[in-house]
Formats: sequence, C-alpha cells, structure tokens
Amino acid sequence: MAMNVAIDGPAGAGKSTIAKAIAAKMGYVYVDTGAMYRGMALYFLRAGIASNDEEKISSVVDDISVSIKYEDGAQHVILNGEDVTGLIRTEEVGNMASASSVYAPVRSKLVALQQELAKTTDVIMDGRDIGTVVLPNADVKIFLTASVECRAKRRFDELVAKGMEADFDKIAKDIEERDYRDSHREISPLKQAEDAILVDSSDMTIDEVVNTIIGYCNK
Repeated sequence: MAMNVAIDGPAGAGKSTIAKAIAAKMGYVYVDTGAMYRGMALYFLRAGIASNDEEKISSVVDDISVSIKYEDGAQHVILNGEDVTGLIRTEEVGNMASASSVYAPVRSKLVALQQELAKTTDVIMDGRDIGTVVLPNADVKIFLTASVECRAKRRFDELVAKGMEADFDKIAKDIEERDYRDSHREISPLKQAEDAILVDSSDMTIDEVVNTIIGYCNK
C-alpha cells in the first residue's frame, strides 16, 4: 500500500516549503496541488476570462491539460505541453486560482488526477482540501496554519528578497480575503479534517515544523 500524507492549511502557511522538505527526507513524491490550480488559473488569465465567469471557465476546462513531472528532483508544472513553472507564482495567478477553484468542473478534473497519483505512489500532498476530499483516507493528516500577521510578514520578506515592491498591509488584506473565500466556498471549503493534527508554525522554524510532522509520520 502506498503511504499518503495530507497537509492542509490556509494560504501562506508554508505548506509547500514544508511538504517539499518532508518529501526529500522521506523519499516521497511531493504533489503541489496548488500549483496545478495555478496552472489552470494561468490559462484562464491568458484567455481573458474573468474569475467570476463560472459558465466560461466551466466551458474551457476540457481544453486544459495540467500535469506534473519531475526533472532532477524538481517539480515542473506543464500546461498544455508548456512548462509554466516559472509563471505561476504571481499574486494575480494565486488570486485567480483561489477564485476559480470554487467551480466543480475545475476541482473534479484535478482531484481525479491527484487521486490516481496517490493510489500507487508514496506521496505528500498539500492544499486546502486534501485530508477532507482528495485523500480522505490518508495515513497522516496535518492542518498547518500560522497567524495572518506571520504569513503576511513571510510573503513580504520573500518579495523584498526578490527585489520586488511589497506593501505589507495589502498582502495581509489579500491573505485575509483569500482565507475567507477558501473557507466559505460551497465546494470543498478549507477546513481542518476531524482526524487531522493541528500544527501552528507561527513561532516555529522550518526545521522544527518538518521534524514535528515527520515524527507523526513515523508513529
């Protein structure tokens, strides 16, 4: 049987960073579900589709192919044959991904792909509804969170380090709005699974979070 680890939590909690580190240490395949939604979001943006145009978004889902491949241990997101890994980490794409992921056709397409991966492979997945919807029978479920202020500060520091302009207040507001949107959507809302372990990373280092979760995996 394949070992499945699910990490859920709000935007900016460090899920991807933590999941990648755990996958590297434990030899699991890391599946960045958020990156897959961002790949679809990039398609919608390029097509000039508004985030609230559910009918149009639903009508083009079948025209989109999003897959993940690994080269030299690094994950690449492939959108209709194009490697878009370096194009999907903008705030614009992130906001579109959050808005468009509420639509059933978008979710059902990607969830099916994610579940197929998990059947035969030791995986660690992170997202908003992994433990509740995508991998409800995961061996280990983690709900990773941090305060809004902490998450905004991390994002602010990340942008500044890249030489980009950053507005802390705007970042914090965006995070709060995304939290609300993700937790109040009708389909697969962000919530902690009943059997998930809560890990608050606000006052923890990356290594401390990684080692804490690995400890749960090894029990």
